[in-house]
Amino acid sequence: MPLENHSLAKEFPELREKIHELKTSDNHFARLFAEYDAVEHDVHRIESGAEAASDERLEGLKKQRLSLKDELAALLKKAA
Repeated sequence: MPLENHSLAKEFPELREKIHELKTSDNHFARLFAEYDAVEHDVHRIESGAEAASDERLEGLKKQRLSLKDELAALLKKAA
């Protein structure tokens, strides 16, 4: 089964330019984006089998990713 890509650009393709703009102009957005990207990377490594982790850790990372995505989406909506 192929793994899903949950990059922010993939999640919000219509906001790709706004994402880039905010990454370069808004430090808070850039920090959250970097954290989201790191969590997404960790989830991908676990799901691909490159890293072992408990189900609880994986679920915790997925919840963290969702929370960050919600916060980033709110910032994108506010900036649009």
